Amino acid sequence: MKVIHLISGGDTGGAKTHVHSLLQGLNQHIQADMVCFADGPFVQEARVLGIQVEVIPSRNPFAALKLLRGKIRQEGYDLIHCHGARGNLMGAMLRRATGLPVVTTVHSDPRLDYMGRPLSRLIFGSANAWALRSIPYHIGVSDAMVDLLIDRGFDPQRAFPIYNGISFAPVHPQLDRSSFLSSLGVCWPEDCVLVGIAARLNPVKNISTLLRGFAIAYQENPKLRLIIAGDGQEEGALHHLAQDLGIEEQVCFAGWLADTSSFYHALDINTLTSLSETFPYALTEGSRFALPTVATRVGGIPYLIDHGVNGFLFQPQDHQALGRHLAALAADPDLRHRLGARLLDKAREHYSIEVTIQRQLDLYRTILRRHCRPQNGRDGVVICGAYGQNNAGDEAVLKALLSEMRTIDPDMPLWVMTRKPKQTKLNYRTGAVYTFNIPGFCRRMARSKLYVNGGGSLIQDVTSRRSLWFYLFTLTAARRMGCRVIMYGCGIGPVSSRGSQRRAARVINRNVDTITLRDSASMDVLKDMKVNGPELVLAADPAVILPSASPEVADALLEHVGLRPGNGQKYLGITVRPWPGFEDKIPVFAAAADYAYQTYGLIPVFIPIEEHLDTVAGQQVAKAIQTAPYAILPPCACTEHAIALFSRMDIVLSMRLHALIFAAGHGVPLIGAVYDPKVSSFLEAVDQHLYAPLHQLTLPLLQQLLDQAVALGQDHPALEEKAARLIRLEQNNSISVRKLLAD
Repeated sequence: MKVIHLISGGDTGGAKTHVHSLLQGLNQHIQADMVCFADGPFVQEARVLGIQVEVIPSRNPFAALKLLRGKIRQEGYDLIHCHGARGNLMGAMLRRATGLPVVTTVHSDPRLDYMGRPLSRLIFGSANAWALRSIPYHIGVSDAMVDLLIDRGFDPQRAFPIYNGISFAPVHPQLDRSSFLSSLGVCWPEDCVLVGIAARLNPVKNISTLLRGFAIAYQENPKLRLIIAGDGQEEGALHHLAQDLGIEEQVCFAGWLADTSSFYHALDINTLTSLSETFPYALTEGSRFALPTVATRVGGIPYLIDHGVNGFLFQPQDHQALGRHLAALAADPDLRHRLGARLLDKAREHYSIEVTIQRQLDLYRTILRRHCRPQNGRDGVVICGAYGQNNAGDEAVLKALLSEMRTIDPDMPLWVMTRKPKQTKLNYRTGAVYTFNIPGFCRRMARSKLYVNGGGSLIQDVTSRRSLWFYLFTLTAARRMGCRVIMYGCGIGPVSSRGSQRRAARVINRNVDTITLRDSASMDVLKDMKVNGPELVLAADPAVILPSASPEVADALLEHVGLRPGNGQKYLGITVRPWPGFEDKIPVFAAAADYAYQTYGLIPVFIPIEEHLDTVAGQQVAKAIQTAPYAILPPCACTEHAIALFSRMDIVLSMRLHALIFAAGHGVPLIGAVYDPKVSSFLEAVDQHLYAPLHQLTLPLLQQLLDQAVALGQDHPALEEKAARLIRLEQNNSISVRKLLAD
């Protein structure tokens, strides 16, 4: 593979570091040459690194274009990779001239590149805006940058994140901690807790919030000290603020430091208080030294820092929250060690220079495959379900479904019908159309191969008869638009109206090719409705294949609410939801939680699936608990965290179906409080028969179910085999999709 990189040649800072390290690494695997449009330090440093660089002056862009076109044709490049406005403009014109695929890396917000220079913004900014729209593939230097591009209308299926990777080879600092502090001219106690930040002293880095937060933490723990490494226009004002806060003796303004390794090696806690970031090197540099980190929740930072797992996040300018986090870390060396070790593990796995290079090579292969993919005719899949409604269970199904589709064909266009198209594009990097935009999804179906009516109980009339009619309409529309049609991983019913049953059976028999079902009860419902046209396949809920975060992440989330999973604690996971009759059963759930703790030592842990509803319901039960200690977890940041938590439970008691699904995939004993037949149908399908209707639930009955679940939990091989069987059964979903796409 031969790739030509186009860049102005005057870049500095993070963009320069990214391009130099990227090309140096790429040339270990492929031929990656660079063309710059101006000579200077950028070019000279690249040549020192062994990068092949040619300078083509661009005062006359048409002459430069002619030279580049000849070079590309003569040397046989496969792909053009652009950086910055000049590179983008040339790449956009070369795309038409050469027919090669073109990709650009967006290093910063294009709308801010010419801030304060209105004429340059008008001329060069407008040209760059045109070029970016003309280039088909885009790389952002963080997920936050990709989100920005998607938010501005770029195709989410052609926008990819690549982070600024660093080397995680062992670091040997020049100075030990004591010598480093001496070099700064400070004389602090050996047992002080050092907080540090490496940043320019300008308003964007918001160092004033760090000083205010540090002052709060220092009042609680006088061992704290702060080192600020950097210089800038705010230095004088920050000195005065430190004096006003009474912490001038505890703060060292170290200025710009060349020896960052000795700086990070000396710290106990790393911080970053920026108002805006893409993906800062300061955090990955700190992660090399296993430093627990407190940072603002901006840009790409939350992709590295999982709050409470490997660090703490706070909202910009919230110095009170920053102070609380610094005080907590200062008081607990074990907590600092755990968070720092987890951050190092994550950074090494996802943000090393080796990962960056491999990711870039994979993207080149993806772009070349897609460039050769036939552009005419039908291609892709449209997916419809109850998506974009902030229900974690439905979103888990969508995530699993998209994962399976990408496993079948990683280059296949995917479109989701959703209530929140923008949110779905950002969350899943997929195409999206508003659920009730009928012309929009019909146009999309007319270009696609397959329509997936996917996940959950869509064919039912309990919530609304209009909902049933809508989903039946989509099945008819998909068939008329020429799509193959599958109902995927479904639960069916209840359909209570005889008229609705007849209508549903007629539409399904005429329009659906295959139905994969998550339980045998749903198959019985279809047979009772006289559905005999499609192929009926017993499968499982797609969510059972979703990956779990590591056990260390689950333990960290439990630690964050005051539990100690490493001390042999056992847990009863509880997920409840508001439903008619639930309030009458609150005392029953609470008394059962007390019984589980008194009898078996199971600590009740309330885990919400749907953020607001489940949290409120869990709080109502928790208030009624008499003797058991309990914990109420905040809503999980992602599905992987939720699955990890449920897998960490010893028993799960749930009204929510997907809490049971998440736990079942990991062989956890389950108890269902059945408010809907889909809950009992699932438990029967996984051969765990411990459930009772919500309205019949009594304390003696729930105590009996808990006793049986504890006994069931002692047979680990049997539970693990049930979980494995469930996952094998789920594969029938993707097998059915492959058959329809092949046809």
